[in-house]
Amino acid sequence: MALILSVHLENFWNSREFVSCKRKIGYNMYISFLSKWSDMIDIIQVKDKTSQKLFVEFQFQLYQDNPQFTPPFKSDIYAMMNKKKHPFYDHSESDHFLAFKDGKVVGKIAALENKPFNKYHQVKDSEFYLFDCIDDQEVADALLTTVKDWAKARGLTRIVGPKGYGPLDGYGIQVEGFEHRQMMNMMNYNYPYYQRLVENYGFVKEVDFVSSYLAPQEYVLPEKIKRAVEIVKKRGSMRVMNFRDKKHIMEWRYKIKDAYNRAFVNNWEYYPLSDRELEYAVDNAIQVVIPELLQIILNKDDDIVGFVLPFPDASAAMQKNKGKLGPIEIIRLLRELKTTQWLDFNGIGILPEYQGMGGNALLIDALLTAAQQNKRFIHAELTQVAETAVQMRKDLDNLGVKYYKNHRVYKLDI
Repeated sequence: MALILSVHLENFWNSREFVSCKRKIGYNMYISFLSKWSDMIDIIQVKDKTSQKLFVEFQFQLYQDNPQFTPPFKSDIYAMMNKKKHPFYDHSESDHFLAFKDGKVVGKIAALENKPFNKYHQVKDSEFYLFDCIDDQEVADALLTTVKDWAKARGLTRIVGPKGYGPLDGYGIQVEGFEHRQMMNMMNYNYPYYQRLVENYGFVKEVDFVSSYLAPQEYVLPEKIKRAVEIVKKRGSMRVMNFRDKKHIMEWRYKIKDAYNRAFVNNWEYYPLSDRELEYAVDNAIQVVIPELLQIILNKDDDIVGFVLPFPDASAAMQKNKGKLGPIEIIRLLRELKTTQWLDFNGIGILPEYQGMGGNALLIDALLTAAQQNKRFIHAELTQVAETAVQMRKDLDNLGVKYYKNHRVYKLDI
């Protein structure tokens, strides 16, 4: 069992002498200094800019030679650590930790307590997220034990994860589909050994999130779905609304936010999002959706009862950008958004009272029709639908899509 010198090393890391040392000798030399100081597994809490940089950069180092890994925007990871600006911290808590071995960073993890989620579901859960680790069971054990101790200190009784800071953060550890490229930062990507590391520690399955593939230009809507669409149209109880441009979308954004917060109430991951969380999630999503592909379903009173957020896949540009967002990287992203052959369908939602009434069929029909009108889109992914979203999973089965990725959220009673 690895010796974890968390308290001692944390005091050392934040001591006046070491802070002074960091300023004087710089990034590379203090890491060399640390390597001479310890050859055991040491866990430190991220508390300053230097340790934040180590936390962010480790994932890039670990996956630098992996062709399927899509690097996140580094600014997004820094935002998750920003307790003054990220909306998660308006109501909840999180801390971040690094693992060192032989003076090198060998792992990282975040511990979270989502208080509104716990209140809504009447549970005492903690979560782990941003977990990355070399293939070393002792390192993984040290990181997960740190989260367990963090949770116990707060009176929490279970750890669930990976589960992040907002609704668009990817869920779970990938357990199938490693040969396929990660869909932007809408999901996590990891090496296959992660599953073994967490299961050896004692974690068991909580819920799976499946992602599906379809080829829009070749796809033919099944007769069963066509009949459902015809019935809905004949009734006149729901209709599809299309958008002209981003300005048109912004006119509807408050109604979209309200529908977003109500559509997923029966989902495993649901909790009532705060106004700032809705702003953060929906406003960011609207910036990159394709207006002519954004579909919403309205009832007779013109209330939104369903929607789907289609994103052009910028993964190829993100891989070239390596986490950066400078002028050149932004130009590359914008070019990719206009030329990519891949679509990502994320955030598909129907209000619970309208599920099973043909709304999903109407939504998918309209979406595929719009996608087929743009011949450049030859690949599409429906990203991360939880197995607990029973109606949506039934709809996917009826559509005959190909399930090709699976991400597993784990749980551990403590």
